[in-house]
Amino acid sequence: MPEKKKPLLAAALKYDSKKDAAPRMTAQGRGIMAEKIIELARKNDVPIKNDPALVQILSKLDLDEQIPAEIYKAVAEILAFVYSVNEKRRENQPE
Repeated sequence: MPEKKKPLLAAALKYDSKKDAAPRMTAQGRGIMAEKIIELARKNDVPIKNDPALVQILSKLDLDEQIPAEIYKAVAEILAFVYSVNEKRRENQPE
């Protein structure tokens, strides 16, 4: 019997250090909605990190909810990834 493919999941976080103690969930979805979230991120040049285990956890949060302390480390790794991608983009832009 063929293995059933799991639906695509996507989650988007936003972090404003001036307003929030932790990143907040700004979008989440599965299937077609996940595809739209990813498409929108790509169109807006938002870095995308593929982490199926973390997106499973994030998908249990409510929209606009701050991430729980238990997953700070995993989200900190994503933020470090985003900062490094942004830094590389700045270095490659002509002045």
